[in-house]
Amino acid sequence: MRNFEYAAADSEADALSLLADHPGETAILAGGTDLVSLLQKELVNPRRVVDISRVSELKAIEPTDDGGVRIGALATLEELLASPLAAEYPSLRDVASAIRAIQIQQYGTIGGDLCHLPNCWYFRKGYGLLGDSNGRALSEEGDNRYHAIFGNRGRAKFVSASRFAPSLIAWDASVRIAGPAAGEEAWLPLEQFFVTPKGDQQGVTRLAPGQLITHLELTPAAGRLSGAYEVLEMSGLDWPLAAAASTLEMEGGVVSRAKIVLGHVAPTPWVSHPAADVLRGQPITEATAELAGEAAVSEASPLKDNEYKVRLAKTAVKRSLLRAAGANV
Repeated sequence: MRNFEYAAADSEADALSLLADHPGETAILAGGTDLVSLLQKELVNPRRVVDISRVSELKAIEPTDDGGVRIGALATLEELLASPLAAEYPSLRDVASAIRAIQIQQYGTIGGDLCHLPNCWYFRKGYGLLGDSNGRALSEEGDNRYHAIFGNRGRAKFVSASRFAPSLIAWDASVRIAGPAAGEEAWLPLEQFFVTPKGDQQGVTRLAPGQLITHLELTPAAGRLSGAYEVLEMSGLDWPLAAAASTLEMEGGVVSRAKIVLGHVAPTPWVSHPAADVLRGQPITEATAELAGEAAVSEASPLKDNEYKVRLAKTAVKRSLLRAAGANV
């Protein structure tokens, strides 16, 4: 680990000021569950680390005027599980309860999860975000059993590491981005927050130097069903092999609108329009959920070692839908 400056912020404005001193050479510390590892392996080498964990205005989970909920980026998984407001969004609790590590639930934050860098072993071993060595795509030629089966035609083969993004996007969440100047802000649909990089310097989100995410807003939960399902290799602390989250609006016992988002199968959270189209006008049954799963993977393009993920993604979609409909799966 290389030396760096440490600075603690007490407010959003304070954080933006501290980030502005070294544009592009700072890192944000919240729970630290990813950053500490990145610093230890020298995968990121900031001149300054800005600790925002004291910024109380970024921790609240509170109602919005339109009946939705606003979640501070520093809200922890433990606080999410305990919140009666978050209880109205069952798919979020599905994800939080599946992370079976007390320390992650206590210290891991929603904002940190959304900004978590890929777990791709080529990146984590120092070969850059795109896993290249001397112009060779290691993630294409080497072991790619955990890599993308969607959106992998370009150089990026890793999968988005966020566990909450599929559920949040299925709820049509928006994210507030502050900075780089104090008082400057923008709200962006979370679906547009993630990007597939074309180069190692681009990053995996739309955050520019000096910016940070501060809050998420979810649309009102009334009248919508939701469920999320992660396929885990181990029952303990582990990263999903594939995941899916679904929200449903029902009229007369059939689906009037569905949104299905897959996770850990593409460089960004993957919205499946074919799966949603199959469900429109249909009840949620074992058979229709199976059809939606098949539609969701119809566009998959697995790499040489990860074709098994197609079946897992199909299963995740099916079970997220059945879970949304109230089945115990």
